[in-house]
Amino acid sequence: MAGNAAAASGDGGGGLRLNFYSESCPRAEQIVKEQVRRLYEEHGNTAVSWLRALFHDCTVKSCDASLLLETDAATGLVSEQASPRSFGMRNFKYVGAIKSALERECPGTVSCADLLALAARDGAAMLGGPSPIPMRTGRRDATASQYGEVERYVPNHNDTVSAVLSRFAAMGLGAEAVVALLGAHSVGRVHCSNLVARLYPAVDGGFEPAYGAYLRGRCPTADAREDTRDVAYARNDRATPMVLDNMYHKNLLKGRGLLLVDQRLASDPRTAPFVKKMAADNGYFGETFAAALVRMSENGPLTGGQGEVRKDCRFVNAK
Repeated sequence: MAGNAAAASGDGGGGLRLNFYSESCPRAEQIVKEQVRRLYEEHGNTAVSWLRALFHDCTVKSCDASLLLETDAATGLVSEQASPRSFGMRNFKYVGAIKSALERECPGTVSCADLLALAARDGAAMLGGPSPIPMRTGRRDATASQYGEVERYVPNHNDTVSAVLSRFAAMGLGAEAVVALLGAHSVGRVHCSNLVARLYPAVDGGFEPAYGAYLRGRCPTADAREDTRDVAYARNDRATPMVLDNMYHKNLLKGRGLLLVDQRLASDPRTAPFVKKMAADNGYFGETFAAALVRMSENGPLTGGQGEVRKDCRFVNAK
């Protein structure tokens, strides 16, 4: 892939480069990898969380770890995590474990934004995804939340393909990359609150009938007396639920795409050819996913004298 070739060249736009910490913190990337592996072995779903966190952070203007800032009543900062678009995101507490390990080795050196990018890369590897992925580093951390922008930037689960393609195009990603990146939906799960509209009062005709019946068994109706839609869920992929592979694309061709935006990829003429090609070739999916992940991770980073390197990813540094 051209994206991988570009990444291998070393220097990227915006001041990012391979092995940015080779002198200031030589073990930085190894420490992140060790922590991601440890957390994966203790809590397997953390690997999925790192991928989603990078997507949410980078999609909202910049890969700058603004997502990780917690609400601070004293300063009026409202966390991006409080947005409805962030529903279901978790495992933020484990970011602190990775950051603490980095701070012990090299205080005030490795940014939270780079932590997120490296953790996503290593999380993908833990899930059987492409590895190694050459990830450039040198990002700096934001000093403000983009809470007010989240809903405008992060695609919704029932968006049109045009809306999704437009959002990714702003990050320099085309239809092929979008189909690959959404392949991350081959792991993890979807809460029923995002599914009931496709199941009741009638099952969406886009679903394979048997699959629709299965999902009705998983998800309560929209007017259930004891509404559990926010905690009940369905796996994105029942065959290999914790493997980052092309089962997502195979499922789309069978009418088993959970989210409406997923299923639409299989019928839209701009994306359908890539769905079919990735469904037929897991190697092609992995290569395209790797290149797209790198490109997404380099969306508008803060570098040089911009931003700061947070000591605690949850809070802006004290002045």
